[in-house]
Amino acid sequence: MSMFFIQTIKYFYYEPMQIKFALPIYLNSNNMIIKKLSFAFTCLVATIANAATIEKNQVIYLNQAWTPEQRAQFYWTSQGSALMSYDIYLNLAAAGSNDLFNSTKHINTLGLLTEPPNLTANPDNLPVGITKTVVNKGQFKGNYVGVTCAACHTGQVQYQGKQIRIDGGAGTRFNISAWITSLSNSLDETLNNPLRFQQMIARMKQRGPVDQDEVKAQLAKDAAYVRDEVSRAFISPFPPGPGRVDALGKIHNSFESIAPKIDTNERPLTAPVKPPFIWHASNSSWVQWTGVSDDPFRRNYVEAVGVFSRYNLTSHSVKDGLFESTVNAKGLIQIEQLLRQLAPPQWPESIFGKLDQKKVASGKQLYKENCIECHTTYPFRWSEPRLQGKRFIEHSIVPLSIIGTDPEQFNGITFDAKRTMLTTHLSPFFNGKTVVTEGEFRETLLPKMMALSLAKAGPISPQEMIDLKGYTGLPGDPPRIQTDSGIKAAAREGTWAIAPYLHNSSVPNLYELLSPAHERPKTFRVTREFDPKNLGISSKGAASDYLFDTTLIGNSNAGHSFEDGTGVGIIGRKLSSKERYEIIEYIKSLPNSPGQVAPYGEPPANAMNAMRDATWFGYKHKSGSQSGK
Repeated sequence: MSMFFIQTIKYFYYEPMQIKFALPIYLNSNNMIIKKLSFAFTCLVATIANAATIEKNQVIYLNQAWTPEQRAQFYWTSQGSALMSYDIYLNLAAAGSNDLFNSTKHINTLGLLTEPPNLTANPDNLPVGITKTVVNKGQFKGNYVGVTCAACHTGQVQYQGKQIRIDGGAGTRFNISAWITSLSNSLDETLNNPLRFQQMIARMKQRGPVDQDEVKAQLAKDAAYVRDEVSRAFISPFPPGPGRVDALGKIHNSFESIAPKIDTNERPLTAPVKPPFIWHASNSSWVQWTGVSDDPFRRNYVEAVGVFSRYNLTSHSVKDGLFESTVNAKGLIQIEQLLRQLAPPQWPESIFGKLDQKKVASGKQLYKENCIECHTTYPFRWSEPRLQGKRFIEHSIVPLSIIGTDPEQFNGITFDAKRTMLTTHLSPFFNGKTVVTEGEFRETLLPKMMALSLAKAGPISPQEMIDLKGYTGLPGDPPRIQTDSGIKAAAREGTWAIAPYLHNSSVPNLYELLSPAHERPKTFRVTREFDPKNLGISSKGAASDYLFDTTLIGNSNAGHSFEDGTGVGIIGRKLSSKERYEIIEYIKSLPNSPGQVAPYGEPPANAMNAMRDATWFGYKHKSGSQSGK
């Protein structure tokens, strides 16, 4: 029997028993429900035919310790993102096309992933990571479409016609900048073209009565809101391409400029990065890609703030609605609980070929000599105990002065303590100061929003609060050392599935990453095809594929260099081609068993205490660790 479990579902397949079960329920109801059912089946047939055109082959799910139900929860649990009206989104045509914006054909061009129809978890056939948010009361009452974690943190590896799903992986296909731009263009076209508007109204009427004037007014609001996102929140010197976004910059623009309506606080996005893989994230000492956060709820809340949640930062008092938001704290908690159970993907030998165990063995020794100091592997290095004795996977935070990778993210406003911004009408919360640092702005206002969201989520016990904050950041927590200007050297399980590499996706494959930096390509095409030999993406694409230019700001492929000599960015000796492929073979073997999940907060019996491991980078440099002991 294979050492890994594979589940396959064809995109054009639908479970007949579900249709059988649904039919009697609807056929015994009134004519309106029958009409809705007819429309649903029309959409279903169109979706199935459309999906069969785009994804003619099977999607393969590896054993990552999730059930199909858990996977669906991750894909479509709302975190409170409220970008635009849900009904308009479902019936909106893509700009310059007769296809619906939500059609598989259109969203495939933007890199979103699709799933087979699921009447229970996803009745409207939304792509992975696009969700329905229902706000039942308050100033933001309504039904919205939004984005959740899964859009950017679900990967898919394509190889010789096969599609291999990577749950919790880097969403290197999804081009969020192109997606929001396409959505804005589609809204504007429907708003300004009477024929397109009437066509949308006709589709909406298939679901029930429609007030055209109300729809027109809402469409105008949606178009203006999304247009503002494109022209202000996503402003960038060049298109970042698929699988990348300056997430911290985008969060800054949303929270500190657009929401409070303080235009001068706006900043261009100059440091696009790829979304990190998130297996082991909940169990990690640092939950961000650098040493800036060890609180998982806070990290997730800030992400929701940046990804189209709505919140009031314009009123003058809480009584007037200040700090109210659509952020769904319950949803964030549910998603985090799911991530605690997610395993990294194991190399599927039946698809990519058997591992050469001799190379794996020699590669393991080379890894021990050249990589293990920074990059832990199962059963991992673990932190000193936190609250209630919980311990977490310890990672090195390697300063830029050593790793030498692109510095632009750390040149941005989030990491620059000297950058300032205006407070205008919010100055009373800053003791009357009209100018504050970015950190003071965020740390003064964000906790007030979080407190309201948690209160809305219902009673949360002290123990639940400790748990959702990752057993840290509370009285009684042991001291920690925090390093802002450094990159987290994460564990290497599942690394085979997350190319391109480095935090900004500037290196197409692992072979190049193990090479001298000056030998890496200056430009390459970003394709969807997997390269199992060099372990990355095939970079020889068509002219239509995104051209990655490493000479642009934020795009440098410097650092993490294996070459003879010393200096910033040189982290190891030059490796021969044979040695690089041996390390690659070892990386392919991680994890060495399917569904390998470390118990949350509880290291395996044979795990190492990081601060007692003299080979660990953090021990040697006394930086980036979760304990100062």
